Amino acid sequence: MPSVLITAFEPYDRWSENSSWLALVELTRDLPLEPRVVTRRYPVDFEQVRSRLGDDLAADYDFALLLGQAPGIGRIHLEAVGVNVGGHSSLLPDQFQPRVEDGPAAYRSALPLADWAGQIRQLGIPCQVSYHAGTYLCNALLYLTHHIASERRLRTRAAFIHLPLAPQQVLGDRQDVPSMPSSLCAEAVRLIVRSLGNISPGT
Repeated sequence: MPSVLITAFEPYDRWSENSSWLALVELTRDLPLEPRVVTRRYPVDFEQVRSRLGDDLAADYDFALLLGQAPGIGRIHLEAVGVNVGGHSSLLPDQFQPRVEDGPAAYRSALPLADWAGQIRQLGIPCQVSYHAGTYLCNALLYLTHHIASERRLRTRAAFIHLPLAPQQVLGDRQDVPSMPSSLCAEAVRLIVRSLGNISPGT
């Protein structure tokens, strides 16, 4: 049976909840029988994530689905590319550094993101492929997952899924901020999880 690692993030900054974790909790209420799923909640801290990710990937999962929230988006983004640059939000872009010295400039997901996006839209859930996961921790997680898998010759194939904020996160916001119910986000991720059972395991 294929195995999949699904990660989400804990709250950070002004957010008392994280839509990625809310969606993952909702997803676990009705998981498909296959593939075998293992879940993790990561802190919003680069060094801790790097260490925990390395430990988790040692299990050599077939797939990794990495969830994160993206304030400001109104649809689910399936991130295709992780780039080898980044930094903390307190830094200027010209102060950013490579996430991995001498690492490749970028990694692109080998999973069928465009097919997934079309299938999710058929469910009535806004979704699209995105080619830029940013330059902060979400991008770092996507890049590092590919890099660790490549360096250790693991079979793990990965994708990063950016989710809109949940409605309860924006109720008190004075600005018009897009949101999406966690149940819809979970339904989209559930479709992806089910489809992983039909993808031939890596070698």
